[in-house]
Amino acid sequence: MDGAVISTWLAALLTLGIMSFVYKDNLYYKICEAIFIGISAGYWFITYFWDSLYRIAWIGVVHEGRYVLLGGVVLGAMMLMRLFGKIGWIARWPLAFIVGATAGLKMMVYFTTNAMAQIHGTVDDTMVAFGGGDLYDLIGRLVILIGTVTGLIYFYFSKEHKGLFGGVAKVGTWFLMITFGASFGYTVMSRMSLLLGRIEFLLTDWLKLVK
Repeated sequence: MDGAVISTWLAALLTLGIMSFVYKDNLYYKICEAIFIGISAGYWFITYFWDSLYRIAWIGVVHEGRYVLLGGVVLGAMMLMRLFGKIGWIARWPLAFIVGATAGLKMMVYFTTNAMAQIHGTVDDTMVAFGGGDLYDLIGRLVILIGTVTGLIYFYFSKEHKGLFGGVAKVGTWFLMITFGASFGYTVMSRMSLLLGRIEFLLTDWLKLVK
């Protein structure tokens, strides 16, 4: 049998196995789920082995002499102490370092991109809109300006949300809810796109009912 035919049948059977969860949790679904998780774990294990242990720890430290990387090697080795019961507490130290460093870096990145850059872009676009452009463009930029300002005011907790300040924060709440709803809708549509892709695969490549 041709290898392409075998791979198509295998993909179809695994797809049907995952979709069978819609009916109920069953053994067929659990087998397909275990295969997916096992392959994913194996793939990422090999990827991290060659990218981290070999290229960074072995090549970087031993062959290139970048001894500053030894700090990461030591932290990684300490993380493995989690596998040993009595000394598993050692893994908390590198974990705390990773969480703290990541939080600090992400905070600066998000503050620069999501806060300052958005404020600058909003003000700049609004000034451009007032300088020229059609009515629809002006309205759109004003909506962005109002949403940005009211959203920032909603997250200002040093002043109690009452009176005019509270009303403006309420408007920011509506903008946030609309944004979250649109984001959720986009996520659902992306999942539906994946589902339609698998159905198309079953009908065209596997069953050949559609050309």
